[in-house]
Amino acid sequence: MDTQALLIPGAPAAAGTTTITAPFDGAELATLETGSAAHSNHALSTAYGLYRDRSAWIPIHERVAILDRAANIMEGRKDELVRQAAAEGGKPWRDSAVEVDRAIDGVRICIEVIRSEQGEVVPMGTTASSANRAAFTLREPIGVVVAVSAFNHPLNLIVHQVGAAVAAGCPVIVKPAEDTPLSCIAFAKILHEAGLPAEWCQVLIADDHTAAEALVTDERVGFFSFIGSARVGWMLRSKLAPGTRCALEHGGVAPLVLAEDADLDLALPAVTKGGFYHSGQVCVSVQRVFAHSSIAKSFAQSLAAEAQQLTVGDPLDEKTDLGPLIRHAETDRVHEWVSEAVDAGATLLCGGKKISDSCYEPTVFLNPPADAKVSTDEIFGPVVCVYSYDDMDDAIAQANSLPVSFQAAVFTGSLDIAMDVYKKLDASAVMVNDHTAFRVDGMPFAGLRESGLGVGGIPHTIADMSIEKMLVIKSPAL
Repeated sequence: MDTQALLIPGAPAAAGTTTITAPFDGAELATLETGSAAHSNHALSTAYGLYRDRSAWIPIHERVAILDRAANIMEGRKDELVRQAAAEGGKPWRDSAVEVDRAIDGVRICIEVIRSEQGEVVPMGTTASSANRAAFTLREPIGVVVAVSAFNHPLNLIVHQVGAAVAAGCPVIVKPAEDTPLSCIAFAKILHEAGLPAEWCQVLIADDHTAAEALVTDERVGFFSFIGSARVGWMLRSKLAPGTRCALEHGGVAPLVLAEDADLDLALPAVTKGGFYHSGQVCVSVQRVFAHSSIAKSFAQSLAAEAQQLTVGDPLDEKTDLGPLIRHAETDRVHEWVSEAVDAGATLLCGGKKISDSCYEPTVFLNPPADAKVSTDEIFGPVVCVYSYDDMDDAIAQANSLPVSFQAAVFTGSLDIAMDVYKKLDASAVMVNDHTAFRVDGMPFAGLRESGLGVGGIPHTIADMSIEKMLVIKSPAL
């Protein structure tokens, strides 16, 4: 297996190598060169030099052409990209195919944004002091973008970070998740093939945490984009250089409310998909279902029956519904949390066992204790908890009781109930008669409180990576 070189033009000799393996069966997928803090510095010097040289900036029409060619190349390599994402990340083939389609569409969203959103006219002449003036804004790149990404959507998240940076006109350095760098590298190479100079999109496979931290905290960074754990994200934010802007996207313990009048035929497949998609390794995965006491037990039993029909196994098999967890240690951790809940008195309706070192049974609990880890922390595994309630306000209070807040949902046939729950739930988005994990790539996507900082979604990210620079013209002719 050939060793792939660092995508850092002109970099010194690699610090070492790392081997990427499939989480399902440990198969070796690739060997990559790794970089040290010296490589971080080299990449930053290159990127910062490009940003400071305004004559080197890539005009909008060229960015559009590059992104359009990149989308077309991705279309032609769809099967290859699906196979790679499924193999390195463990997301089943069918869901990885959806991810690749979304990533291609995301590149096209980047094009739509920069073609249509380029500033605004600022009203002048409305007071005597502003007479004889005209003012407007134009967008400029904010500076060097450093992006640190997560494993669970190895291609689409990179498009949200790197594609947006290219669209905004920023030089970008990306550190992909150490478990899933191959889709990131593939996208960077596609951008280069599409005409983006290699210096404008560099990829650091960090040799250690020192290299990654040196990259993120440098004063030459204009914008830091982070997707991953809250512990790491907030720690890195505390170390950013003065003036560096940032956006953080972490996880939640997503609540879904089933009102007494909920259409269970509609809710059941939605909760099954939203709770067990990618084995629960999604930041807005359905984890806590608050169901009225008249339906809670029967719904939980039906959910368990659905979960037991799901096929767990090889993500490259198109019949697989759930693939592996990203690491064996995660499988062990999920089992520890599940066992803790059982010991504390939770009713286990299905699952609760490791299938292998990498795969875990889809698991459904009824009424686990409120202080169990499955109730208080993001499990990032195939576990859904159903809690019964008699009073809706009590359910909402429990849903709002955690320091995290992201997306939420309610199932009801009543507009009044839907609006009441929407108003009272702590969330950045509330889905009515759909699961908490619904997302399209143009919509705002924001973790609140400990769940994140700023607003994601491609148009919002491009705006974050830009400044609106105003020009004010004074003339007696105006």
